[in-house]
Amino acid sequence: MKMVGLIDHNPDLLGLIVRMELPLGFGEQTVAEVCRRARVDVTTFLLMCQVYTLPRFVPSHSELRVVRPEDLLRYLRSSHRYYVGTSLVSMSHALEELLAPAPQAKQKVIRRFYEDYRTDLEKHFEFEENVVFPYVDALVRGEFADGEGYGLDEEDHTHIGEKIEDLKNIVLKYLPEECDPAAASAFVARIYTLAADLHRHSAIEEKLLDPVVRDDRQIAGHSHGETGEESRSELSAREKEILVAVAQGMLNKEIADRYNLSIHTVITHRKNITRKTGIKTVAGLTVYALLNGLIDPDSVE
Repeated sequence: MKMVGLIDHNPDLLGLIVRMELPLGFGEQTVAEVCRRARVDVTTFLLMCQVYTLPRFVPSHSELRVVRPEDLLRYLRSSHRYYVGTSLVSMSHALEELLAPAPQAKQKVIRRFYEDYRTDLEKHFEFEENVVFPYVDALVRGEFADGEGYGLDEEDHTHIGEKIEDLKNIVLKYLPEECDPAAASAFVARIYTLAADLHRHSAIEEKLLDPVVRDDRQIAGHSHGETGEESRSELSAREKEILVAVAQGMLNKEIADRYNLSIHTVITHRKNITRKTGIKTVAGLTVYALLNGLIDPDSVE
């Protein structure tokens, strides 16, 4: 297959190609020819393309056995540089432009949520750069005999994915009315693009790098659940009370004791709050509470 034909099939692969440092200007070269010139293993590259293109694709054990970890790290490190040096920087500028007309108190809580998300993401990258990737480098050099100490964290990926989903819902549903609709639309488009990109980035780690390094494990398909149609209705008085308690950092048992409820009832209320608001994380619910007047903005540091 020609490289140009591969991109025509899925233009999203252009991001993968650039981060694999495959130079553009392919002419009529095949995928194998382009990879050979760039010293990239073509089998590894094609598996990465399948992960990028097919959300449910799970490589077989035999396919994983021929993956070259060095090429996976080449992509992952390049992706980190792109996110930190380009994507998040442009997101920050776009957010400031979006929030400029809004009241200072509301600017503050949305900006704080975004900056917390950005910090979480950068810390995640830093951990991988300083701990995970050096371990893989050492493993490739034959300095380790087993997988002890290896630390890719799928829960961390999930948390990061939830926070960017919350950021999207905050802008879509609860953005201050003073903000420009065109700027809001452009910012949401950036969120969708970044979220999809990060999801593919995580899939490369979870479906290729992780099982290759561990080697003794068959990777299982990941169920992302059914999103269904979101139901947005008004929160009940009790749900607002529990939302405020959550935003104040109270645990389920503490909330149950305060309102003389069972923990099961508190959990049910929290599920309803998430269903109605579309917000999953405590930080996101705090922003929701502040924007909707459930918490005094002056109480936010």
